[in-house]
Amino acid sequence: MRRGIAASALVASLALAATACGGSDSGDKGDKADGPVTITWWDTSNATNEAPTYQALIKEFEAANKDVKVKYVNVQFDQAQNKFDTAAGSSGAPDVLRSEVGWTPAFAKKGYFLPLDGTEALADKDKFQPNLMEQAQYEGKTYGVPLVTDTLALVYNKALFAKAGITEAPKTWDELKKDAAVVKDKTGVDGYWGSTQAYYAQSFLYGEGTDTVDASAKKITVNSDAAKKAYGTWLSTFDGKGLHKADTTADAYAHIQDAFVNGKVAAIIQGPWEITNFYKGSAFQDKNNLGIATVPAGSSGKAGAPTGGHNLSVYAGSDAAHQKAALKFVNFMASAKSQTQIALKNSTLPTRDDAYTAEVKADPGIAGYQTVLPAAQPRPALPEYSSLWGPLDTELPKIAGGKESLDKGLSNAEVAIAKLVPDYSK
Repeated sequence: MRRGIAASALVASLALAATACGGSDSGDKGDKADGPVTITWWDTSNATNEAPTYQALIKEFEAANKDVKVKYVNVQFDQAQNKFDTAAGSSGAPDVLRSEVGWTPAFAKKGYFLPLDGTEALADKDKFQPNLMEQAQYEGKTYGVPLVTDTLALVYNKALFAKAGITEAPKTWDELKKDAAVVKDKTGVDGYWGSTQAYYAQSFLYGEGTDTVDASAKKITVNSDAAKKAYGTWLSTFDGKGLHKADTTADAYAHIQDAFVNGKVAAIIQGPWEITNFYKGSAFQDKNNLGIATVPAGSSGKAGAPTGGHNLSVYAGSDAAHQKAALKFVNFMASAKSQTQIALKNSTLPTRDDAYTAEVKADPGIAGYQTVLPAAQPRPALPEYSSLWGPLDTELPKIAGGKESLDKGLSNAEVAIAKLVPDYSK
């Protein structure tokens, strides 16, 4: 048995060495035998508002770990997935990637990410929220360490709600529509403005106990009876007293956000990445005026919102020395101390409970979003899952804008999704 284990280890070692010699970014760093190992980290955070915090943490890490140097590279988020895919398939891949949660299973399937179970990177595995660890896994193995997380919530203007005599956030979509009408009557502004983007409509699916696909059954469900009911409810939030009509322009996101932060609409669905921008608006100069509640529930009685965020993943093509250094770096960056610092500086949500210190929770935005995290649903470990929103981003604006019927739009989305997951039945 021991001889078999040793032989397997030797084969794996030779395979790893061959991969590293293939010209990866890790293999040509000018490291000296007696000098520090230099690893490269591709960070996909906002270069202006968030990156300085990560750069400061790198300096702390290097000061405490003289044997490791970190080459920091900020890569635009909307370009990073394709860039890493290209680099990992040829040469130039970084040792560590800040991977959006939807990328993790796709890159794991291709063999680009190193399994982290039992490594230093996951030494504190039990400290992380279970649902976040679940979305970092693929086929039973863990390929990422959760660094920051997010989900959607109903955010609302407490002052406008109070002026309308509403004492608590609506718990269902029916309650929200009734409250929107009251807000309009009492304050003159719309009570709710919804989005036509597929990601923001996901909560309506969860509220009916369904999704775009059933990964366990390998079945496309976007055009099922439950999904039609979900999207029917979504469509109804654009028509009625106090319900802002659908904005199908390219600048819809900015229009909705601007209206909310300046008190021109009482409630929207939004994620914690906008916390700092909420506070810049005239309506939230008093941060405590920001209300945050779980997204309304559908007819199932349960509320759910998609889990977003980013993991730190290690490139499987790096050599042993660079992988060891990368694992140490990931452990440091995802530690409670580092996550606390990131939360305080960037107003992002930690992924471990011990990072929600009293100082962190003094920010009402972070504290509010922490309360809705239990309703966040991890994405299925389906490499193509994130791409399934693409067809819906094409069809939903047409539906909301009255250019296409709900049945026609969902039928079109079903056909397009079938091409992305050809082994799934309808």
